[in-house]
Amino acid sequence: MPPNTTASSGQKPGKSGRKKGRKARLFLIVLVLALFGGVAYGGYWGVSTVRASFPQTKGSLTLDGLSGPVDVKRDGNGIPQIYASSDEDLFMAQGYVQAQDRFYEMDVRRHMTSGRLSEMFGSGQVKNDEFLRTMGWDRVAKEEYDKKLSASTKKYLQAYAKGVNAYLKGKDGKDISLEYAALGFTNDYKPQEWTPVDSVAWLKAMAWDLRGNMQDEIDRSLMTSRLGPKQIADLYPEYPYSRNKTITQEGQYDSVTGSYVQGSGTTLGSGTQSTAGTGLAGNTTAPNGLQSQLSKLYNVLDNVPTAVGVNGNGIGSNSWVVAGKYTITGKPLLANDPHLSASLPSVWYQMGLHCTSVSSKCQYDVSGYTFAGMPGVVIGHNQDIAWGMTNSGVDVTDLYLEKITGEGYERDGKVLPFTTRRETIKVAGGADKTIVVRETKDGMPLLSDRDDELVQVGKKATVDSGAPDRGDGYAIALRWTALDPGNSMDAVFQLDRASNWTEFRTAAASFDVPSQNLIYADTNNHIGYQLPGKIPIRAKGDDGSLPSPGWDSKYKWTGYIKQSELPYEYDPKRGYIVTANQAVVDKDKYPYTLTTDWGYGTRSQRITDLIEAKIKGGGKISTDDMRQMQLDDSSEIAKLIVPKLLKIDVADKNVRDAQKLLEGWDYTQDADSAAAAYFNATWRNILKLAFGNKLPKELRVKGQCLNVAPVDTTGPADENQTVRECGQREADQAQPDGGDRWFEVVRKIIDDPNNDWWKAPKTRLDKAADNRDELFARAMKDARWELTAKLGKDMDTWSWGRLHRLFLKNQTLGTDGPGVLQYMLNRGPWRLGGGEATVNATGWNAAGGYGVVWVPSMRMVVNLDDFDKSKWINLSGASGHAYSAHYTDQTDKWAKGELLPWSFSGKAVDKSTSDTLVLKP
Repeated sequence: MPPNTTASSGQKPGKSGRKKGRKARLFLIVLVLALFGGVAYGGYWGVSTVRASFPQTKGSLTLDGLSGPVDVKRDGNGIPQIYASSDEDLFMAQGYVQAQDRFYEMDVRRHMTSGRLSEMFGSGQVKNDEFLRTMGWDRVAKEEYDKKLSASTKKYLQAYAKGVNAYLKGKDGKDISLEYAALGFTNDYKPQEWTPVDSVAWLKAMAWDLRGNMQDEIDRSLMTSRLGPKQIADLYPEYPYSRNKTITQEGQYDSVTGSYVQGSGTTLGSGTQSTAGTGLAGNTTAPNGLQSQLSKLYNVLDNVPTAVGVNGNGIGSNSWVVAGKYTITGKPLLANDPHLSASLPSVWYQMGLHCTSVSSKCQYDVSGYTFAGMPGVVIGHNQDIAWGMTNSGVDVTDLYLEKITGEGYERDGKVLPFTTRRETIKVAGGADKTIVVRETKDGMPLLSDRDDELVQVGKKATVDSGAPDRGDGYAIALRWTALDPGNSMDAVFQLDRASNWTEFRTAAASFDVPSQNLIYADTNNHIGYQLPGKIPIRAKGDDGSLPSPGWDSKYKWTGYIKQSELPYEYDPKRGYIVTANQAVVDKDKYPYTLTTDWGYGTRSQRITDLIEAKIKGGGKISTDDMRQMQLDDSSEIAKLIVPKLLKIDVADKNVRDAQKLLEGWDYTQDADSAAAAYFNATWRNILKLAFGNKLPKELRVKGQCLNVAPVDTTGPADENQTVRECGQREADQAQPDGGDRWFEVVRKIIDDPNNDWWKAPKTRLDKAADNRDELFARAMKDARWELTAKLGKDMDTWSWGRLHRLFLKNQTLGTDGPGVLQYMLNRGPWRLGGGEATVNATGWNAAGGYGVVWVPSMRMVVNLDDFDKSKWINLSGASGHAYSAHYTDQTDKWAKGELLPWSFSGKAVDKSTSDTLVLKP
């Protein structure tokens, strides 16, 4: 891993820092010589080029537009705390400081949200731009800015943009970031001024990555090409309400008042649930032609750059809050760790925004995690309250089949015209490309227009007899709440200045998208939870789990759930609230279908058990207890499976020796655990044999090929007739991914040893498995030899961390640039503990391998008794500059589970300050 310790401007490294600095300089000398010799681009980069973009962190600077001086105080990790005397000055300074550290990241994000990546990176991004232009995120963001946002929010966005542009003024690309210097060899791209709409559009990217069950909707439809309805139902079991607790437990929908109430209400019968829908006009299977169409759509979606996180099964977040009666301090403690894709720099930017005196002129005293490119604090605390977020997973996207006729589409027997617009994509080093985007009157873009084959395959689709004649075929359109203008940007500022539960809920009411579980605590010893969001109400008979027929208007959304109807809790009697992507509310206490695809509650129930164990033991919970809970790496699926594995009589001595690793194992997945390595390898092979090899090629890992029997879900397969099929999906998105949905699938059949899922065909090396134990024995054998190949014959050298490694990659040139540039920009590996669906959720995809796919992107524990005793950590560091001392200076501590002090009060901030920069008008 190349060193990353070059000190930022104005800093004086200590002895250790000087030693690391010498190593960095040596690396740069070698790099310069390599580049001078023509290894990359044939150009010459000196130390000055690498350091040119480092920010000034001491002294003073003049910024036109400020009304008064602003202090920027950075601690030893480069985390800034900003002090100003007016709201506009505060957010202008935020824009300036974030641009100092992260402008390249900000610039890439805005090009992504506006479908303009080709302007920076050339023709390889045209397909992505076409797709993003079709959805029109920037157009929706502009409409929000023009028509929906409050005057004060617009003022803050303008001030933020003014600060960013003050930083950009007079700078060439190489003065802003090393990446621009690299782009300069192949592209004459010049960064443009920042606009308020650029900030608003970032919320669309966040909403896209947290959009709910769209992937499940596609996957279920794809499965119908090889699996029958009963088999698909087996792979999507119902949420285990009786075992894993929902988020809200002390409230329910009151059918008399038509609102959600805490404590009392009218329990709903199952007949009132609008969950009986199957999509596609009552069919439980999708049209055959649709399989190919959805597969093509998936490929397009999979190529869209990840903004916040991988949208897949297993990804999620943890947050929980404990009331003061159960804490050492006597005031609430609140923890949060969102699980997102590992990226460099981290998606989060830590920052404090402080008015020197809180008043009507300057209303903010808030600290926490921000997004570079957007004003305000997204997660954190102010002087009165703290809040955290996890993805609710509610279903806010639906796919619709559309019957195309001439220049229009069919709706209730009539042909309606599309709304069309032309989009011109500028391509660096190439010719412009113009596309035509078509939308229905409901504002649904045709995603299938973005691939020529998608237009054609609809001609082969088969649907039920009630569908219109296929004519020119069927297309696919998207209905998504984030494509309607909303007020989420207003909500950010409302949260930042909220002082009590009422104001917090008011802010939540504006949080249209993405729908997040919001947890709350305040200094007056109250805790709470609110589900916010613009959540659609579907027609009876449609639950959004499969694509719906667009030609029938009865399948359109009928409205949105009112704020007063959304689940919440305030000071529950149990004294704590846990949200970790589990079901929000019991299905018998709520009339609306929020989703059919919750997380299955493995993490949430483990957190609940840890809290209750502490409470029932008579202990009080401390800040460090909350930190330790965040690091819990107990494997729930191992607890279920290992006892079965240990009962199997294994003949092969080598496999038996590996089996013995599981004897006495406590099910924890430490980085140095050989048992965890062997179990997870066994689990991966169980999934492959029982389920993965039976899935259609569209869901399996790209390049993995199998001889499979011809599709016939009505009778047994003929082993003598097989065809060769190769997987088509990227490794980090393939199935079975091993998340807690698969935990539940296996739990349902674990005590049915002769279940058909436990059968696996014979191969050249293995006889057929006819029951659970035979399949488990084969999985243990396969795991033994897989780890021998990966880790060596000597099991004493095995460890989970050698398999389960984290690489941090710059999300643009660090993935697609020349090797030497990737070496400059990327960091890693780190050997990690934790795993899939554990509280310490260092996620991996069992279909694709053991590498870390998503992580706790940050961790925080807020102490409501004394904010200065709160703790936090980021995945990487404050800086986006590859050779800044703060590029990845938090990662080692993050990997070890450590937290940093989080200064908030003026006295604490002054004590921790290393550099002070004064911005003058």
